[in-house]
Amino acid sequence: MKIAIPCLTALGLSACAVGPNFKPPPSVATDRYMAADGPQSFASGADVPYQWWTMYGSTGLNDVVDGALRGSPTVKAAQAALRQANELVKVQRATLFPALQAGYSPSRQRDAVGTLAPTLASSQALFTLQTAQVSVSYMLDVFGGNRRQVESAQAQADTQRYDLEAAYLTLTSNVVAAAIQEASLRAQIKANEDIVRGEHDALDILNRQLTLGSIAQTAVLAQEAVLAASESQLPPLRKQLAMQRDLLAVLTGRSPGEPPAATFELTALRIPENLPVSLPAALVRQRPDVLAAEGQLHAASAQVGVAIADMLPQINLTATLGGASTDLSTLLASGNTFWSVGANLSQTLFAGGALWHHKLAADAALDEAGAQYRSVVLGALQNVADTLYALQYDAQAVDADRRAEEAAHHSLDTTHASLSQGSITYLDLLNAEQAQAQAVANLEQARANYLADTAALFVALGGGWWNRPDHAR
Repeated sequence: MKIAIPCLTALGLSACAVGPNFKPPPSVATDRYMAADGPQSFASGADVPYQWWTMYGSTGLNDVVDGALRGSPTVKAAQAALRQANELVKVQRATLFPALQAGYSPSRQRDAVGTLAPTLASSQALFTLQTAQVSVSYMLDVFGGNRRQVESAQAQADTQRYDLEAAYLTLTSNVVAAAIQEASLRAQIKANEDIVRGEHDALDILNRQLTLGSIAQTAVLAQEAVLAASESQLPPLRKQLAMQRDLLAVLTGRSPGEPPAATFELTALRIPENLPVSLPAALVRQRPDVLAAEGQLHAASAQVGVAIADMLPQINLTATLGGASTDLSTLLASGNTFWSVGANLSQTLFAGGALWHHKLAADAALDEAGAQYRSVVLGALQNVADTLYALQYDAQAVDADRRAEEAAHHSLDTTHASLSQGSITYLDLLNAEQAQAQAVANLEQARANYLADTAALFVALGGGWWNRPDHAR
């Protein structure tokens, strides 16, 4: 028996694990995201920096992102979930080792000596029996069911690790998007205030002309309507700005009443140049959502092996050593000790088809995980392609709005010159100023869209988490 136990243990550890051995899904076959190359050039195959937000050149933005990474409760929750998943892997791994238990059981007893034979050799009817024992049990993992469970738990922990990376990426992208939106709102508010100011001046001129009898009342009323419509645009914009400040406070783990000290203007945010674009084959090894889906696929694959192992014989080894005595000092004396060694082989012969259907369910779960993985990969490719298209058309929009703003500025200069020569009225100058203010507002909005879609590209490419200094590949 002393030889049999090590032999059976070695057999269990050396046996093959049933079920499919997981292999990472093959890389994507395509080497491009878009149907045709666009007018904008990107650094194809270049790597994404970890702190991609620093490419905007804003110290205030860098500080807010760093504060969010330190204080966000969402990130702390994801970190705790990863710690839990890692501990559960260790719990499952413990099933690969023998279980050792110790027990001590004292009991006060009285035998019915008038009827039954005495329990003690001394024939005493009243006694205290003290029993102590050590038990060892070990489930031989002959078919690898426990090892597949460990594999599944480790895959779930890997999934949680990528979920944490996704939480980092989501947080940083939300902070950058909120900062850009704040800057855009400030620009829109300023442009609308300039427009309102110009329309106020125009209304004053019209009122003077009405007093002189040179225009009709309808012209004044029309201008008042235009002014009121422009003024009505400001409260919603100011409301959105206040909400963006609240959002930035919450993203950094603060209450809404404690927004970051930094404020954001579009003029202080630089549009990053030389944008990197990872190849599709690299993208699937970078995107946290793709890697998390692969982890789920791995876990589902391991569960197929678990289901198969449950259908096969189970072998359990047990051994017990102990002693029993009415006196604690003689507990392990000669004649008071006992031991037992045993093995148990069990095989389910009939369970209403439960084990077979459990295996079929595991197969279906594996197919589901495979389909979900492919869906996530296709979604990732689409995400990058959509963002690249957006950046191309953003560049065109910025260029068109810049030319429109230059034309409006030139028109304003010409209007100033014409006014000095007396060929136009002051009202014509105000109209030119309003047109120039609207052109500036359109250009600022186009720049904000460009900045936001640039951040979306970094996110779509995975955010560069693999380049973080403390990341261990």
